[in-house]
Amino acid sequence: MATTQRKTNPPFVLLVHGLHMNGLYMRPLAKKLAQAGFDSHAPSYHSLTQSIDKHSQRLHTWLSHHHDPTKPIHLVGHSLGGLVMRHFLAQYGNYWQIGRCVTLGTPHMGSICANYANRLLPPLVHKAYPNALDGVCVPPPNGVPFGVIAGTRSFGLGLPLLTYHNHRHHLDPTARTNDGTVYLSETTLPQASDYLVLPVSHTQLILDRHVANEVIHFLKYGKFSQTKN
Repeated sequence: MATTQRKTNPPFVLLVHGLHMNGLYMRPLAKKLAQAGFDSHAPSYHSLTQSIDKHSQRLHTWLSHHHDPTKPIHLVGHSLGGLVMRHFLAQYGNYWQIGRCVTLGTPHMGSICANYANRLLPPLVHKAYPNALDGVCVPPPNGVPFGVIAGTRSFGLGLPLLTYHNHRHHLDPTARTNDGTVYLSETTLPQASDYLVLPVSHTQLILDRHVANEVIHFLKYGKFSQTKN
């Protein structure tokens, strides 16, 4: 009977996509989570045309209609999605049984790439910039285990802006480390329980099998398999 119960009520993971994406982009990660015994859902939200307040409210509304508040929720967010998670937890975390959270390539400290886009071509970031990509997103609440995964393969659409910034500010090789969209230094989260750097690009963070395995490990054990402790 206990085995049947585990199969019918698998751990639930809410997947939150990033900028210029929708929930379909999280399918590869969702499939790997399912193989590991997790149920998941990746709702879409309007990353450009609505504010971060609306995004977190949308997650809360979806959960209110589809999830039992007595059962725990894990959250995994890619890029902007990690900031949406933070805002959701600050606004609605007390309504839900929050388990563990993982962010993938999220610019917790703000995004230099988004800053350039906001100044040079605002429609590229639009309402995703204020209180999110500008670096002033609300901090995650205390007591919620956060795992941060960042990439170091410098390949992506943001690379021209990052290359310009590197040369303009004469950054040393360490400071230049990025995933093609987000600098490694921007992924720092002081409240993180564990932090992992992998040789993948920004988009690969939601496609790579090794990343998925580390996400699963953190959701199960509260740390990455490559943790130093």
